[in-house]
Amino acid sequence: MKKRLDLEVKKRNTSDEVSRDSLDPILVAHRYKDPTISLICALFAYGNVKQIVKFLDSLDFSLLDKSDKEIEDALKAHYYRFQKSKDVATLFIVLKRLNKESSLEEIFKNGYNKNKSVIEGIYAIIEKLYTLEPHSSQGYNFLIGKVSTKTKGAGALKRWMMFLRWMVREDNIDMGLWKGIDRADLIMPLDTHTFNVSLKLGLLKRKTYDLQSAIELTQTLKTFDKNDPLKYDFALYRIGQEKIL
Repeated sequence: MKKRLDLEVKKRNTSDEVSRDSLDPILVAHRYKDPTISLICALFAYGNVKQIVKFLDSLDFSLLDKSDKEIEDALKAHYYRFQKSKDVATLFIVLKRLNKESSLEEIFKNGYNKNKSVIEGIYAIIEKLYTLEPHSSQGYNFLIGKVSTKTKGAGALKRWMMFLRWMVREDNIDMGLWKGIDRADLIMPLDTHTFNVSLKLGLLKRKTYDLQSAIELTQTLKTFDKNDPLKYDFALYRIGQEKIL
């Protein structure tokens, strides 16, 4: 299994793997190589990949330097699935405010460095975003996520884990914009494709789609590469997406 997956990783680790012919939200993030823009790309990365990229292409990321009113006016016609225009505008506004005070990397590391836990780092950012603007709606809360004290039954934090993969790893797919975070501490961004493929391949025994399954799959992949288990993520995702299995 390791040999087969290693071959798939090598095959997928090319710049051609992310293109207009092989869509992925990181395609838009690559244009800017900016953590804040990358987080926006990651948080909206759910649903049909063509629609995701189409929506991200419609966004003017220079708004992150504009006033609240300018942001709200510019995004009043923008919505995506569960998110209404108010939700989209609020995300831009809170990220703008966060960057004036600190940075995503600094806030993440403040949480992460306590126990070398990427979950604690993610929750530190989520908590900060909610303190910067009291907006709450079904769409916005889905977009940002929520803090939990458990892993069993908790959301898999897939889009946040994918964002961290982009930030921490560096190869022909991932950008490696952040330093000082161990790749071995990353957790698999478990989406339905990766979940189903991992079950079929016997890499995952747990049949509940939650954060605990993401952790257990990561532990299995650490037996293949203890220092970089997430190098298998993109390959597993494409296997499922392209229905190769």
